[in-house]
Amino acid sequence: MTSKDSLHGASYNGIDSDAASIIEAALVHVPFDGWGQAALDAGASDAGYTADDVARLFPAGALDAIVMHSAMADAAMVAAFETMPDRPDRIHLMVRQMILIRLDQAAQHKEAVRRGLSILAVPSNALASARALYGTVDAIWRAAGQTDTDISFYTKRATLAAVYSATLLAWIADTSGDPAVVEGFLDRRLRDVAQIPKATGPLRSAVSAGQRLAEGMFQMVGRVRR
Repeated sequence: MTSKDSLHGASYNGIDSDAASIIEAALVHVPFDGWGQAALDAGASDAGYTADDVARLFPAGALDAIVMHSAMADAAMVAAFETMPDRPDRIHLMVRQMILIRLDQAAQHKEAVRRGLSILAVPSNALASARALYGTVDAIWRAAGQTDTDISFYTKRATLAAVYSATLLAWIADTSGDPAVVEGFLDRRLRDVAQIPKATGPLRSAVSAGQRLAEGMFQMVGRVRR
């Protein structure tokens, strides 16, 4: 199997139920203790686990927990989207809805998300950051029915990665309490996503440099996951 093939696989965001229970319990401690051993140990104790369980389930410590928390958020986002009674039928509107769902679900743990992003932003955590971001954009595109494996595979994910990252940071920074502020920010950036399914030769040529960069990053993630 090539690294590209592994990226096209159905899922590589495996969520261990015991680890998920610890993370869910730890979320109330993260705003005070940060994403660290203290919060994980406290969450484990609250959920009926031990420090040995934490060491076994999170060998890389907080970094493992942050990446798994992102995967849990991806799964919750897709589940909520797929159970919507009136889902949008246009791709860019599906993408918009899923991003808004994810942010809405994350609102109660906004400080934990902010602290997690600050850790992922450390240069030495670049691979973990890429893995978490890739998992999110891949989950969104697949839930939107975009399972193609041609040249647009990377174009779509690279474009959405830029849109989602910018919107997430805008959401973190927003203190207005008005959802329309972040929604407007997202809508302005989704104009590019709306054009992807109609991409022609000239458009693909224009994004080729960004695509090569994304391909390199995503293949790096794929090699590590095999």
